[in-house]
Amino acid sequence: MRANLRPVLQARGVRVHERAADRVAAIHRCADVLEEIGAVHPAYREAMLDREWAMSTYLGEGVAIPHGLDMSRALVRHDSIVVLRFPEGVDWDGDTVTVCVAIAARGDGHVELLAALAQILLDPARARALREAGDPETVIALFRDEEQP
Repeated sequence: MRANLRPVLQARGVRVHERAADRVAAIHRCADVLEEIGAVHPAYREAMLDREWAMSTYLGEGVAIPHGLDMSRALVRHDSIVVLRFPEGVDWDGDTVTVCVAIAARGDGHVELLAALAQILLDPARARALREAGDPETVIALFRDEEQP
């Protein structure tokens, strides 16, 4: 069964022209957007930073997946993901991140998202399209393609 990402990935949660001085600033931007769309309590921000210090959320292919610790699930108001693109790149402890896919999940719904993201990253052309996306619609289309049988 393919992921149904419609409820968790919406255009208002996709930003393609972000800037951040470092990974901490990038995580703060991710938390800002999660808060703006009403997905998380403000304290979730600290949980995202705690997760990063416990284990880097760098995934590879220029992508990081900031998210909170398991104990922070109570701070999630509704499952959501936001996608922030940093065209100039962000130093992520020696790697360069151009896309952050931040996750807020109360349960295990994010597992389907990670599977969809993995499929995108395993295809070099689609991974490049994600890193270079110039508008929210392109990002959403890449993830929604994973919903098709």
